[in-house]
Amino acid sequence: MEKSKLEQIEKELLNLCEKEFSKDEIIKVKRAIDFAKNAHKDVLRQSGEPYIIHPLSVALKVSKLHLDHQTVIAALLHDTVEDTTTTLVDLKKNFGPDVASLVESVTKLSNIKIKKSWFPLIRSETIEIPEFERQVETLRKMLIAMSRDVRVIFIKLADKLHNLETLSHLPSEKRERIAKEAIEIYAPIAGRLGMGEWRGNLEDLSFPFVHEEAYKKLRSLAVPEIKEREKYLTKITKELKVLLDKNDINSTINFRAKKWYSLYRKLLKYNNDMEKVYDLIAIRVIVESVEDCYAVLGLIHSVWRPLVGRIKDYVAIPKPNGYQSIHTTVFADQGRIIEFQIRTEKMHHQAEFGIASHWIYAEGKTAKLPKKNDLKWIDDFYKMQKKISSPEELVKSLRMDLFEDRIFVFTPQGDVKDLPFGATPVDFAYYVHTDLGNKCAGSKINGKIATLDTILQNGDIVEIIKRENAKPHADWLKFTKTDIARSQIKKITHRQL
Repeated sequence: MEKSKLEQIEKELLNLCEKEFSKDEIIKVKRAIDFAKNAHKDVLRQSGEPYIIHPLSVALKVSKLHLDHQTVIAALLHDTVEDTTTTLVDLKKNFGPDVASLVESVTKLSNIKIKKSWFPLIRSETIEIPEFERQVETLRKMLIAMSRDVRVIFIKLADKLHNLETLSHLPSEKRERIAKEAIEIYAPIAGRLGMGEWRGNLEDLSFPFVHEEAYKKLRSLAVPEIKEREKYLTKITKELKVLLDKNDINSTINFRAKKWYSLYRKLLKYNNDMEKVYDLIAIRVIVESVEDCYAVLGLIHSVWRPLVGRIKDYVAIPKPNGYQSIHTTVFADQGRIIEFQIRTEKMHHQAEFGIASHWIYAEGKTAKLPKKNDLKWIDDFYKMQKKISSPEELVKSLRMDLFEDRIFVFTPQGDVKDLPFGATPVDFAYYVHTDLGNKCAGSKINGKIATLDTILQNGDIVEIIKRENAKPHADWLKFTKTDIARSQIKKITHRQL
């Protein structure tokens, strides 16, 4: 049975590689498979399966992102240095410096384990500083690895996904630690990279082990509702397809239920009132062009009345992680409320795979790394964290700059700035430029004078009133959110003292 599963995974991996890579690259991938098989020979996982199934499965997940052959090879070999007698010198000699460097970075991340008792993102209890520093360093290393080569994180996330898929075979204590680690650290990183599908999978695979009772209760509550809504939406999608065909718009229409953990978090906001979750199952319309997106929006509104304030145009104004789609919520037949999501195929790949979608749409068979601007938030954080001296400061910065919900606001010129939820005009000023923050004397939000501690909202247009003799005030530390603002305020106000 294990042999047939092994053969199936290997066959699927090679089939995908043959669509993406040159003959020489495929030969290298096959050589890496043989190398990994030999390195992990006779080793079994706790599930009883041959260990080689794990690296093959990780490589398969990576290959589905359409990444380059070096990343696929590194995924195949990611555990060889940690778990076998293989050395980095061996990998460099057999597969080149790029593969060896990727495996080295993944190994460094794997060597530091996060204890189940250490989750500063959701807990606040005091723990011993040496242990605290060691765990914080894990996150620091992850972000440094991402800023150097984001492919390292793709491999690590794929590794986590497959480990979660086989989590039930581990002892309960290990299950809880690994699941919490995934849901609190790795899933938000996937989300920050725009990888919505992987984030959802990481959360849903972890959810039953982190909140077992809540998971069972949610399923008993939601499954009947989902089945009932699916019947209704089947009728609506058929009506919409006829409408779009009549108007010569080529489209793919489907619907999919909301991910379990995402639904759980949303219901917490609505006191478990399922009727208020309009996107429990959203209808997704995929079309050929941006023009078609807006045409579909108009046609939907010509048949069903939209809810006021429930139209979100992420095509014209993408989310900070690159997500693009038009969302509209309407009153449909029988007074039912439905959400439609309209996007192109390219936007759909961006929504599912985020930063990795840059490989999918690279020209030719040679994959290209994302542009530096696409990873600007990682670079910004990397620069900031180098100046941080204590683990407490790093955790606070992580909460603000990585794991917080994000908003996007605009300069008067229309440039989009990505800030954490709860950010103020002072945060905005420092994000635009250090000098603008240091000389900030006031602000206007949407053309109206606003105090500097005003919390910014999505879509706000922010103008900073600059004065040459203005200086930061220590009181600003009471309401600023971003690390870049707080570090500059501390620096300047300390000088003033």
